[in-house]
Amino acid sequence: MNQITIDINADVGEGIGNETQLMPFISSCNIACGGHAGDENTMHEVIKLAKKHKVKIGVHPSFPDKENFGRVKMNMSCAALYTELKHQIIDFLKILYSENATLHHIKPHGALYNEAAKDEKVANVIIEVVKSMHRPVQLYVPYNSVIAELAKENSIPITFEAFADRNYNDDWSLVSRQENNAVIHDSEKLVSHVLDMITNSKVKTISGNEIPIIAQTICVHGDNPEAIKLAEKLHTQLLKNNIKVQ
Repeated sequence: MNQITIDINADVGEGIGNETQLMPFISSCNIACGGHAGDENTMHEVIKLAKKHKVKIGVHPSFPDKENFGRVKMNMSCAALYTELKHQIIDFLKILYSENATLHHIKPHGALYNEAAKDEKVANVIIEVVKSMHRPVQLYVPYNSVIAELAKENSIPITFEAFADRNYNDDWSLVSRQENNAVIHDSEKLVSHVLDMITNSKVKTISGNEIPIIAQTICVHGDNPEAIKLAEKLHTQLLKNNIKVQ
């Protein structure tokens, strides 16, 4: 029987300062590039850490909204959003190349990610940004989303992402952070949640239904207060279940 391989990613460079502890338990990272968090110093620092731990490096662009940590939808024109995202990514790439590192993937952040999952205009902007880069780069996207379908149509390689520490609605959307049950804090529940997604390709929603899902990379949010404990527990339990983290 073939061993299952899974990627564990985390959003980093967001001012939390826990990257040194997180890196041993993840295999890819999404580095804030100035939209919702991050600056030149944090980008340099986290890129160096990722290289040290052989963690794949991704850029984590966002709506330009540090005040709300990129978690509130902004009504921007397609042209303005395109220009903003290109600016964030180009700034990141300059720093990345100065550290002699390579870009593995792009993962939109927060409200931008959620909007791209359902809004064709927002998703198209991100697709056009990726196409403009003229380089092979993975796009981390949610399963059964608008952006996933558009990426396939444009021959952009995608990695389906699922969330270790977030609960799901029946339409594959994440439960709003304004709800008390949005985030999973219990490590045992988190491991069960993830194993079900990886081994059974299903996720139990907050209404008790099971819906199909493909999980090729699992996200642990770096700003979760229990992020270190949850990432370590998840990493350990996946290995115990003969699932390779890579």
